[in-house]
Amino acid sequence: MKKVNNIFQLLTALFFGLGLVYFLTYDKMWGGSPEAGEVVSWFLAGLVLYLITWGAGWALSSSLESKIKKTDQEKKELKAMVFDLERGVKMGQMDKKIEEQPEDKDSSSIKPRENFK
Repeated sequence: MKKVNNIFQLLTALFFGLGLVYFLTYDKMWGGSPEAGEVVSWFLAGLVLYLITWGAGWALSSSLESKIKKTDQEKKELKAMVFDLERGVKMGQMDKKIEEQPEDKDSSSIKPRENFK
């Protein structure tokens, strides 16, 4: 699609460039000024070619935007999946630690108070 867009842009530039040269040299080549109908038809053809080029560019940009949105959505889904997997692994490790700890062991690091008299 990108090549089609580039080709239409090149054709539009060549068309208007040739038209400019044609109408600037018309007086010297054919000895008179061009008729109004010829100029109007030339510019209408140029307008149609320009609109086709604009449409191809719009189609290219919209297809690229849809690809970007799809890729972003896939990226978000993968991030969510990785987060869920990491959370599941961490929760499993926490459950194992809780099961491995003996319940009668004193978990505080402070020694019990001793009264001296």
